Amino acid sequence: MRRFFILSAVVAALFFIGCTEKKTSSSENWSGEVTVGKTKLNICFAIEALSDGKYKCTMDVPEQGAKGIPVQLTRNDSDSLNISIPALRATYKGRRVSAQSIEGVFTQNGVTLSLNLAPGKSEIKRPQTPSAPFAYKTEEVVFRNEAEDAELSGTLTYPVDYDESSAASVPVVLMITGSGAQDRNEEIMGHKPFLVIADFLAKNGIASLRYDDRGTGKSKGPTAGITTMNNLADAEAGITYLRSLGKFGKIGVIGHSEGGTIAFMMGACGSVDFIVSLAGSAANGIDMIAGQNEAILRHQGVPQNVVSDYIAALRLIYRDRVSRKEIVNKQRYVTELCKANSLSLPDNLKNNLVLCITSGGEWFTWFLGYSPAEAIGRIDCPVMALNGKMDMQVLCEDNIPVIKENLTHNGNNLIKEYDGLNHLFQHCTAANALDYGAIEETISQEVLEDIAEWINRIKQ
Repeated sequence: MRRFFILSAVVAALFFIGCTEKKTSSSENWSGEVTVGKTKLNICFAIEALSDGKYKCTMDVPEQGAKGIPVQLTRNDSDSLNISIPALRATYKGRRVSAQSIEGVFTQNGVTLSLNLAPGKSEIKRPQTPSAPFAYKTEEVVFRNEAEDAELSGTLTYPVDYDESSAASVPVVLMITGSGAQDRNEEIMGHKPFLVIADFLAKNGIASLRYDDRGTGKSKGPTAGITTMNNLADAEAGITYLRSLGKFGKIGVIGHSEGGTIAFMMGACGSVDFIVSLAGSAANGIDMIAGQNEAILRHQGVPQNVVSDYIAALRLIYRDRVSRKEIVNKQRYVTELCKANSLSLPDNLKNNLVLCITSGGEWFTWFLGYSPAEAIGRIDCPVMALNGKMDMQVLCEDNIPVIKENLTHNGNNLIKEYDGLNHLFQHCTAANALDYGAIEETISQEVLEDIAEWINRIKQ
């Protein structure tokens, strides 16, 4: 899931960092909590003393999935701790006040936050994540999108007590992740929603295939300039592979976020027997992203007049982006656009608009110009479309009406909105709807049960 929303300076810098976990035998682990607006984040430092008197140190932010961020540590004396985090343009300065406490401040982009540390790691809990041994069979598989020279690796999960002699009665789903390069579990901030879903389906008589996106995990293939159309082609290759096995009955897809939109596209092509869209965007790209930004700005407490002006400017910028308007000087373009349309914005939001001119690359430009409504109108197979009412990335009010208006009537269709669930279908409040990592639940049990019940009902 790409995250096209605006957060506070500290959160944004942490949220977008992508780090590879490094395993070290740290001699010390210290962790503490900072409060950023309504969000609480754990920050953990792993410190290893080297033989030359220097230190090796890394930083984790568990709630945001950031692991092993390299930091530079110096100590003026045995009680001081001075840390520089170049990747985040941040620093931490602390002093030991006891054997069990370091008091200090974390500073980033001019914002200073209190951060007191205690010994030990801050572990995040993910109680729904299944672990081996499993009561069902799994198989590592590979399939190819020959036309684009992509090789996709994944996990084929058979249901409990699978019997190939009764294959015709066993449904199977291909699972399609949200936007951005994601692994087969759609892992985000320690959550593995696709693994949780696959496990639940297997225990309810449903097989599944989940795979690493190209360029991620064990999957290979060109990634430069790819759009949703390339991701669609990879998913279609997965369906072709499943049909070639002859081991299952009806073949469908479960797609989340962008994967839900791809599910609509596959339904329109007639390549699958049923589709499940989990928070799939149905509104046109500009409306979807504008709604997302508006919800997040309001969530941050930005005044409504500023929100309205920002969204108006954003729509104009994205309209020009879709039309491929040539922009030579981005800063001047934003300044003149705001002036011409009498839009009053603070400098930080103007700077963000400058980034919006090209951020996200070709994938995002294509997405902005795409409207799923026409594809939804051509779907003949059964459709299950689910959204959480607390979702601030794919808003119910912007997307569910498009599905209802365009989807051809089918007695097996189910369109459902869930109170109190966010974009990952986690139970949440308005205050923590975006704090995916801080919520222990990976996905609502009710949603899992509804998916399995619906697939088993329409499998014949």
